[in-house]
Amino acid sequence: MHIVGKTSVALITAAMSLLCACGGGRHETTETYFLVAANTRIAYWQEAAEGLRNAAGEMGVNSEMVGPETYDPKAEKEEFLKVVHRQIAPAGILVSAADPELMREAIDAADAAGIPVITIDADSPKSKRLTFIGTNNYVAGQMSGELLAKELNGKGNVVLFSIPGQENLDERVEGCRRVLARNPGIKILQVIDIAGDPAKAFDATKSLIAKGKTPPDAFVCLEALSCAEVADVLDRDGVKNKTIIAMDTQEGTLNWMRKGMIRATIAQKPYTMAYFGTRVLDGFHHTKPRGDAGTARGTRSPVPVFMDTGATLVDKTNMASFTVAPKPAR
Repeated sequence: MHIVGKTSVALITAAMSLLCACGGGRHETTETYFLVAANTRIAYWQEAAEGLRNAAGEMGVNSEMVGPETYDPKAEKEEFLKVVHRQIAPAGILVSAADPELMREAIDAADAAGIPVITIDADSPKSKRLTFIGTNNYVAGQMSGELLAKELNGKGNVVLFSIPGQENLDERVEGCRRVLARNPGIKILQVIDIAGDPAKAFDATKSLIAKGKTPPDAFVCLEALSCAEVADVLDRDGVKNKTIIAMDTQEGTLNWMRKGMIRATIAQKPYTMAYFGTRVLDGFHHTKPRGDAGTARGTRSPVPVFMDTGATLVDKTNMASFTVAPKPAR
């Protein structure tokens, strides 16, 4: 098992100093923490919502996840601003910035209103968010690239599936590219933009294996929605002996791993991101620490720029640990 993301002792100490202040007796009945995401119905965000609910429940406060049910960065921004302008201001907001520049203005508006914001999963690094809690996405991309190079024995053609412009996915692409640059026998044919729509991955894969074409040797999915579609297309058309590397542990992905179509996947920790993020937000809401609290880049900032929640390489040897389905959002 390959696990990434050991947090330094200093980082843990700094973060836990916020959490230690989260004792009972100080919370208001109207206190609410929000999670804003760009695709709330997928399993990944349902798992994050569970982390949000559990953290809020332990503190005796309210929580709510909002956002579009299908991938829509513009709608995500609109939902975020609705939360900011609610009659009772939120105690804090977690947000996954599908489009970092689009979300920048909205996050800055929340900061101006005195509402603490933490980005999770996908960052908006130029915004006034407090900190980013999530996967080291560059390293996750390297993990995919290293496994790919091993599977192909350093030679072959590969297609990547991503959503260009989304900060976390661009970092994964770059991490994968850097590894493959050390393997000149492996060529990236193209990076397919699925725009958050699994049907685009299905159609693109059909086109890649169309009659008369030589199919790629490998398919690397750097987001969660495409690899089950890729595996489905290859299976239907009887295309064998291709390497598929996925992202995240949705049940569809795990099912294709059980069937031997997907070689492995990289698991993230959306529950941890939301749970820990809610706890840190609570500390900021109640203690309002001094220093450069509006930015994690200040020399006296009370938080680090980035907290790595880790990533795990999942294959048949350890996939049984990742089969527990998240509870549905309430």
